[in-house]
Amino acid sequence: MTEQAGRRRDAAATQQALLDAAAKLFAERGFDRTTVRDIAGGAGVNQALLFRYFGSKEALFEAVIARNGREQLATTPPERFFSASLRSMLAPEGARNRTLETYLRSSGSDGVAAAIRQEIGDEYARALATLTDAPDAELRADLALAWLMGIALVREVSGKQPLAGADPGDIARLVLPAVRTLLERSE
Repeated sequence: MTEQAGRRRDAAATQQALLDAAAKLFAERGFDRTTVRDIAGGAGVNQALLFRYFGSKEALFEAVIARNGREQLATTPPERFFSASLRSMLAPEGARNRTLETYLRSSGSDGVAAAIRQEIGDEYARALATLTDAPDAELRADLALAWLMGIALVREVSGKQPLAGADPGDIARLVLPAVRTLLERSE
């Protein structure tokens, strides 16, 4: 039979629903506290379809991170990467890319989730390191990433004021010039 009585099976729509539900739950709860049952329920399908389309919760996590994080890396020029990441993180709830929240809330996970986090973090750092010719380019890139993750942690995860309630434009106005200085090329 189909996924639900009276509903036609649409593999692409089901996969998208699973990715969307997983992205939301991983961002809210992290990898370890998100169950396959919760993801399937959020997508309106049964758990068997998650395994059919993704094979495992770990593979679904990788697909969620890849969809958001790697897409941004592939489509954003390095000189706009930090700014785009910051602005995406600061966007209103419905428009926000929650990759950093997913990354942060899953930071205590071991195994595949940890390996995926490490890989994506390294890809982000390499992209930022290309912006400077300083001999400590990797350190500078890691510092920029730490600032981005710190803002996400304080604003989105802990909700600490005044940062949690600060105007996104004010945050960008204060942070972006400092990051440009950190990553600038020597003349």
